[in-house]
Amino acid sequence: DHNFPLARMQSELLAAFKRQESRPSQLQHNIAAALTRIGWYHIFEFVTREGLSLDMAQPEMKCAIEVDGPFHYLKRNGRRSTE
Repeated sequence: DHNFPLARMQSELLAAFKRQESRPSQLQHNIAAALTRIGWYHIFEFVTREGLSLDMAQPEMKCAIEVDGPFHYLKRNGRRSTE
């Protein structure tokens, strides 16, 4: 256990993660609506039993979609990351 110090804090970290409120983007809402229109029915903001939040999921099919809009690729100063 001393090799993995975060393992001891797993339940505390998971509880903190679960307390965070999700804030879906407009892009995420638009994609979810488009998927529904074409017949891909899903659960919006599905939370797994491990505590992971998936943007859109069909848990029975073990299928999920994560939407990373343009802000995922910008640095804090608003410029595009080149890393």
